[in-house]
Amino acid sequence: QKVACSESSEGKKSQHAEEAIFYMNCRAAYLTVLKSSLENIKSKEQLSLVLQQAGRNPSQKTVNKYWTSQTTTLNFDDFCTILKEEKPATKTELLEAFGKIDTDNTGYILHDELYKILTMRGEKMTPDEVSAVIKQADFNCSGKLDYNKFCDLYMTTSEQCCKTAREKLELDRRLRQQQFGSQAEASSEGVTLPASKPSPRISRKTDHKLTPTKGDSRTPSRPSSAPSCKASISTTISMGASSNRNTKLMEPDTMKEWQCAQSKGCFYLEDDGEIISHKYKVHLPQKSTVCITIKPLNVRQVEGKSCHWLSVDTALYILKENETQENLQLVSFTEQQNKEMFGWKGELGPGVYWLLPFTTGCRLKKVNTQITGEAKLVYRGEDGELALTKEFRATLLDIFETIDLDGNGLLSLEEYNFFELRTSGEKCDEEAWAVCKENFDMKKNELTRQGFMDLNLMEANDREGDPSDLWVTLLSLGYNKALEMTEACPFVIDIYAEKCKPRIKAVYLEAGSWQLNRAICKSVVNKGEAKVMDGCENIIIYTYKAGRRITSVIENKSDNKVIIHVSNEQSKNCLSNRGLTVFAVEVAPKSMMVSQHVMPLNEQEEWLYNCVHSLL
Repeated sequence: QKVACSESSEGKKSQHAEEAIFYMNCRAAYLTVLKSSLENIKSKEQLSLVLQQAGRNPSQKTVNKYWTSQTTTLNFDDFCTILKEEKPATKTELLEAFGKIDTDNTGYILHDELYKILTMRGEKMTPDEVSAVIKQADFNCSGKLDYNKFCDLYMTTSEQCCKTAREKLELDRRLRQQQFGSQAEASSEGVTLPASKPSPRISRKTDHKLTPTKGDSRTPSRPSSAPSCKASISTTISMGASSNRNTKLMEPDTMKEWQCAQSKGCFYLEDDGEIISHKYKVHLPQKSTVCITIKPLNVRQVEGKSCHWLSVDTALYILKENETQENLQLVSFTEQQNKEMFGWKGELGPGVYWLLPFTTGCRLKKVNTQITGEAKLVYRGEDGELALTKEFRATLLDIFETIDLDGNGLLSLEEYNFFELRTSGEKCDEEAWAVCKENFDMKKNELTRQGFMDLNLMEANDREGDPSDLWVTLLSLGYNKALEMTEACPFVIDIYAEKCKPRIKAVYLEAGSWQLNRAICKSVVNKGEAKVMDGCENIIIYTYKAGRRITSVIENKSDNKVIIHVSNEQSKNCLSNRGLTVFAVEVAPKSMMVSQHVMPLNEQEEWLYNCVHSLL
């Protein structure tokens, strides 16, 4: 086990080291063309140039893919996203492309043939451009192009572009103080003071083209240039190694006579880095002492498969519903920890409460893992009939366990519809459910495990064995092509009440709402340490540590928007949900917003949080 933990720790370090190198290369390329990474790319030509500095050789088609007729600017985060999508060409890929022309496998292409191809096919080159290629002595001789040598020079040039950009960044220390932006964060909206009352339902995909209203904050903020810092404030917290921190959460023995309600749920990671999850309503018929807990759901663990989700941090924010659903009041949140479980205990009056699950995004985020081969989902037996593979069946059982929210071993129409909304964006109505009842195994109008298996087998049969639709389902549920759950975290919520029977019901599956964002900010303001920024009394930084998490909130009391530069360069063994060591955020007037959440990279080692917030 020690060896396994050590290997896992080394793997995480390696992964984060790769991410750090990737973002360093992004910054280096960006700052070769632009003065600051707070400055935006303003044209196709600039985009093409920046991509070339990053070792890419974009075609016009590639540039048009990211710079459409509606595009006016692209920022640093957009650039990072593009680089993740557009991998640099490898020598093998280049040789394969030339090999399609050189069908005799001679290693050469005649200049006449090359001229015809480059001027008549694809993105046509001009005669002068082709002549410039042909005249290069490094890879041309006797009227032929030696494409092996060409590929070598291409790769060397690409690597040299990246190297030159990195060297420039390293030599110019001032560039390292530039504001590099931030990666997507689940709760980046500002909280207006006093709080306004928009609709509590926020769609999963928001229209970023809408004009921000007062109180909105955008992350990251990027003005056309980077002004110097006017004022700053530093916060340092030294944290010891974790030993599965254990605080006075209710012991199970003391709650044997208490009544319990339970529901499962899941955090899902979207393509843009946004995290969505189930939201719950709890009904308490009378005043009672309660204990509310949340922890990752420990579904089947297969030898050799990673259980990434078990290390994901979880929390619950408890809000009281008053006259209307819009008027939710923060009661508390699960700050007490017992190993991987977080909980809260206290007295609640009768009424309706909302439970809003939350994870920082420090651990649940996009990862680039090398997968050697795609798992097989279906096969044809000796009789020629399609069947589900053993591995896929096991995965479907895990999925069933996760989406069976009440844990009764059956899927109700309501539970199945959460699954459908996540995987297809549509709901199954009563009529369609009746058809399911006629064709698949059900009990008490609820789908059994076998019925769920047969439903997926029918989907495979509908496509004559093509697993494409099955993969769409799996990927939307956070699985990769090796059937490892890497972009989701199932969890389980337990509510114990001393004097009554609580009821819990999942009502939505959506991204973190303004209600959740406001609750996070209020909890940090109420319990955290407040520091007024030197030289600017209208800017206050609140920092709160709870267990293995540190959260900072920026409050802007002024009448103007402010841009805050955030640096974690002196922190050690730390992981920020922002994804970058240095970034900038824009805070609207009379509002507050989360600056960042930070956790230890390796919980078994000490970690130092050293964050400097500076006003630009």
